[in-house]
Amino acid sequence: MPLQTLEPQRLYRQIAEQLRQLMASGEFAVGSRLPAERDLALQLGVSRPSVREALIALEVEGMIEVRTGSGIYVQSTKSQNRQHSAPASDAPTEWGPLEVMSARIIVESEVAALAAQNAQKKDLQAIRKALQKMKLEAARDEVPRWGDEAFHEGIAQACGNSVLLDTVQRYWQARNSPLFERLGDYFEHPASWQAAITEHQTVLDAIEARDSAGARRAMQKHIKQAYKRYSASWRRAPAR
Repeated sequence: MPLQTLEPQRLYRQIAEQLRQLMASGEFAVGSRLPAERDLALQLGVSRPSVREALIALEVEGMIEVRTGSGIYVQSTKSQNRQHSAPASDAPTEWGPLEVMSARIIVESEVAALAAQNAQKKDLQAIRKALQKMKLEAARDEVPRWGDEAFHEGIAQACGNSVLLDTVQRYWQARNSPLFERLGDYFEHPASWQAAITEHQTVLDAIEARDSAGARRAMQKHIKQAYKRYSASWRRAPAR
């Protein structure tokens, strides 16, 4: 059964489904190594980040095992953790992590620009408090997850548009998905947290200065850098 070129619609799920079928049919037996991420992307006619999301989904389901420095191996031809009933197609927890980040680059950059124009004193206090929470979490060698969410939600609250606030909150609902969490296991680490904290500080400085264009640039740069961090080489992740 040859691999088929895919259309770009909820791409990571289509890729994962093709690979599930290939494993179930015996094309990729238990214990065998899958083609490299780069080769899968070429054969499927898709980007490497889309393949990466699909592989993370299959790992969450218990079908494959990622062995850093060795490759990706078939662990089971049947999903161990897949939900029996598919969520609604627009459910945030089904959004691909890297697709979410691409959307955030566009939306949250403008949210930051509006926040620089509209933020009230209480909004600035909330954003500062969130950044401080990130620093404290990182200092305790914890993933600064809650401070990060509070920071971005605080900026959305400050922008003065309830639709944009709701949109940003939905992005963070997606962040709670098993796919996003596992992606973080591979690509988040103390150095990346410190880089993110520095980037957040630049965003806050621009908002406090009422520099709308600067806030837009700083937020855009931050999320683009975060995307790059998630697209880096695989590293060893904790076992689950």
